[in-house]
Amino acid sequence: MKIALVQLNPIVGDLQGNRRKIVDYAHQAYRQGAELVIFPEMCVAGYPPQDLLDMPAFIEAIAHTVETIALEVPPDLGVILGAPIRNENPVGKRLFNAALLLEGGRVVARVTKRLLPTYDVFDEYRYFEPGPPQPVVHWRGLRIGLHICEDMWNNEDWAPYHLYDENPIDELATQGLDLFVNISASPFSLGKHDERSRIIEGICREHSVPFVYVNQVGANTELIFDGDSRVHAPDGSILLCAPSFQEALLLWDTDASYAPYVHQRTDIEDLHDALVLGIRDYFYKTGAFEKVVLGLSGGIDSAVTCALAVAALGPERVVGVAMPSKYSSPESVEDARQLAENLGITFHVIPIMPAVEAFREMLAPVFDDLPEDVTEENIQARARGVTLMALSNKFRYLLLSTGNKSEMAVGYVTLYGDTNGGLAVLADVYKTQVYRLARYINARAGRYVIPERILTKPPSAELRPGQKDTDTLPPYEVLDVILQHYIEHREEVDEIVAATGFDRALVADILGRVDRNEYKRRQTPPGLRVTGKAFGIGRRLPIVMRWNRTVLEEVRRNHTAALQTQSERSA
Repeated sequence: MKIALVQLNPIVGDLQGNRRKIVDYAHQAYRQGAELVIFPEMCVAGYPPQDLLDMPAFIEAIAHTVETIALEVPPDLGVILGAPIRNENPVGKRLFNAALLLEGGRVVARVTKRLLPTYDVFDEYRYFEPGPPQPVVHWRGLRIGLHICEDMWNNEDWAPYHLYDENPIDELATQGLDLFVNISASPFSLGKHDERSRIIEGICREHSVPFVYVNQVGANTELIFDGDSRVHAPDGSILLCAPSFQEALLLWDTDASYAPYVHQRTDIEDLHDALVLGIRDYFYKTGAFEKVVLGLSGGIDSAVTCALAVAALGPERVVGVAMPSKYSSPESVEDARQLAENLGITFHVIPIMPAVEAFREMLAPVFDDLPEDVTEENIQARARGVTLMALSNKFRYLLLSTGNKSEMAVGYVTLYGDTNGGLAVLADVYKTQVYRLARYINARAGRYVIPERILTKPPSAELRPGQKDTDTLPPYEVLDVILQHYIEHREEVDEIVAATGFDRALVADILGRVDRNEYKRRQTPPGLRVTGKAFGIGRRLPIVMRWNRTVLEEVRRNHTAALQTQSERSA
């Protein structure tokens, strides 16, 4: 039998566009001899649809769309796709997250998702009722263990804990299977390919059953989906794997032999391609902009953001603007101009000193003779933000924010200045990774797209004479390690000190800065997610709170004192 895997790039809410894609790919698969074609989770609606699922009209439109797809695909082709369906039971959430098997113009089988992720970027229990235990789908002599995304992720026996007390994989396997089929909308993060491989290989080896995995591709707001659809043999080895970060139709002949698949992509290649896809889909799927614009400071962050934008949209859709102040070095403007020439983009130089001086004069009666401080630095950043937003408004440009995760974490950004924008490209990329990306971009091009001086000069905001980032922050090689331990691994001060050997006061200071700057991050543009724990929808902390490192220490002291008092009373 020939089975087609289609990793689709849907647009959330574009039911007609998604329908056309599904039908077109179904006919393409049929022409290539496929008997069964498999599409991703929630592909009719696009994932994640969020509170669109609360709109009755949206759910009704999806039901009609599914019926239309069933009538428009070849009648003797089996089609598996994902969509929300109504829960007709009067108790529970009103919807199920479902996998539907279409054939002969109608839905012939339904499977509902059992494990509903409600952590990090996922919020499925907000909308869906967990499905009951699912029977095997019998189709043309095949016994298919059809399940949805999270249903395969609770299978690892060696895991230190499990989120759910059910294991849909094992329950399906006890019914006797010829094939596992998982349809997913699994977001990308660095290392995700290997993580999926480990899970699926374990399932195959445990049950000696081949496994088909079909995942969504594309970017929807913050979330990027890499595809990574594949077929595993019963021994766990990968037979076929679709290309990452692009739509693809993969045809598997169950009777054919395949050479072992070898995954050759690097993390930095994945990071680059994920960000390019994130920019491209945000720009085109919103459909609201003519071009993108960004400030070019002559620094590494704006240079990498600009290069990624050109890779995503082409140089004709990218506009770079240098906005020097009296503290900007001539070399910075030269580097920005050289970058623009290397990339072939439109480039403007708009000095901000007239605006800064106007603010100084306007505020002088109130500021009186107070000495200059960070206020005057921020006025410069905000003058740049106003300038870029003016260009965005006038010409329908999407403003790309260029701040990185390291700076966002500790609040080394100016609210309503360099945080302005519609999309924060590097918001989940640490500063050390930004340098790696720059070197990768140059190596990929075989030339200095990003000028060498940008790579080698000390990073600086250039908002006061002789300023360097290290005046305020530890070296990024140190800062990023601390941040990764805290944000990604949820470790506290003592654990980080033990793991890194860094000074305890330094670690405590950095963690305190992260906590205090939640209010800034809450007001920044959506950022493209590329790690396992990104700021934004995946990391939600209160702005108004009294929690900090000293609270834990105080609680420990009080607890120890209470135990001592109790012991003395007992004696």
